[in-house]
Amino acid sequence: MLIQETIQGVPLQLETDSSLFSPAAVDRGTLAMLSAAEFLPEDVVLDLGCGYGVVGILAAKKSGAERVTMCDCEETAVVLSQRNAEKNGVPGITILQSNGFEKVMRRDFTLILSNPPYHTDFSVAKHFIEEGYRHLAEGGRMFMVTKRLDWYKNKLTSVFGGVRMQEKDGYFVFCAEKRRRPVKKEKPVRTMSKKLERRYAGKKKGVRK
Repeated sequence: MLIQETIQGVPLQLETDSSLFSPAAVDRGTLAMLSAAEFLPEDVVLDLGCGYGVVGILAAKKSGAERVTMCDCEETAVVLSQRNAEKNGVPGITILQSNGFEKVMRRDFTLILSNPPYHTDFSVAKHFIEEGYRHLAEGGRMFMVTKRLDWYKNKLTSVFGGVRMQEKDGYFVFCAEKRRRPVKKEKPVRTMSKKLERRYAGKKKGVRK
């Protein structure tokens, strides 16, 4: 099965399979998430749970194939993502068969995008969010799209310290940023006690020029 979709002005041809999520058309939740995400030339991108490769291939078109990693636990998804990457002229994407972050070694992603399986329990989403935080560079962002609000909002806030959310086409699109740690100012090294400092300062005041 072959579908065609233009996203962010980029035409894509995608081979799909009935065993994968949303085989007849690109999922509306994924399209909602991509309407909120911007890919810059310097971004390092992870498509987490890539399916047949929509997000990662678009990212490669925008940021360069060598800066994109895609992963999925399903072998069929990995095979089709590889075919679709070649079909769309970005064969250099790193594509992994991985149960979540199990085989994802990079920890310098500036963007992680995921449409998690939200009709199951929250164990997969919990893993995605907690490990996503660890695999982002400081200042990096995680985008997630779901049809559930409260649990995702609370979990992303607890891990990232805050989250932005917008609703589109019946889906909730979340964006959480790994905030940069404040630079600690070093305390001046004391070479004498406070008592001696006061005595020395008093002597300096009493010196006539």
